[in-house]
Amino acid sequence: MDQRRFGSTGDVLPVLGMGTWRTFDVRGPEERLAAAIAGECLDLGVRVFDSSPMYGEAERVLGNALEPRRDEAFIATKVWARTREEGRRQIDRAFALFHTDVIDLYQVHNLLAWRQQLDQLEELRAAGRVRWLGATHYSPTQFDELETVMRSGRVHMVQVPYNPWEREVEQRILPLARELDLGVMVMRPFAEGGLMRRPPAPDKLEPLRPYGVGTWAQTLLKWILSDPRVSVVIPATSRLGRMGENALASAPPWFPADIRDYVVRLAEAAR
Repeated sequence: MDQRRFGSTGDVLPVLGMGTWRTFDVRGPEERLAAAIAGECLDLGVRVFDSSPMYGEAERVLGNALEPRRDEAFIATKVWARTREEGRRQIDRAFALFHTDVIDLYQVHNLLAWRQQLDQLEELRAAGRVRWLGATHYSPTQFDELETVMRSGRVHMVQVPYNPWEREVEQRILPLARELDLGVMVMRPFAEGGLMRRPPAPDKLEPLRPYGVGTWAQTLLKWILSDPRVSVVIPATSRLGRMGENALASAPPWFPADIRDYVVRLAEAAR
């Protein structure tokens, strides 16, 4: 699996990670499946896991799944609170749920009260309990504010949606991340499943086989990762074996510009 430098931090991360929205919000027997998927990820070298208190049971389920192999994982989670006090309760709970004294990347989810939350996250980073700081948002209507956060010098990574249907980040966020040497984590690589509802016919994917992809999901992941400004993409899954398929898209050769344009045309035909 290919690796990329994590913005200006000097860390190197695999380009493929895993999200936990919906898929790890489970209880009972499904938790065993989640643990098996997390273990499969680590076996493949997929070690970036992204979660949030917004995701129901996901932090707890992920924390239990990773506990036996915590040292192998890069945990990214979020604070989503309107007040400092509420945020601190979420943060303290996350440390307990992840069975750890250090969280690798702590992000302000959807920029909610970001100044207040970054104040206390910076305190935790100074104390050695958080390694890196980030900010997220899913909506282009909030990209002005996200740019303000990026230019503040207070974050090391941003998390945004990016796929052939959602390309607004190409205009402002990705160029600014490159200018400021910030990492970029990509959410919603499949447009929340929309891009998977009408995949192209297999013959349409034949021109892509020289690039190491054979499925539409692999094609979409490689399309994202072929943009060198992207640090890591975090597809979610609730199926064993799926991350192994995804991993095939996480190494060169990358798509050149004409092939990326071809994939966009395929995606537009799937609307």
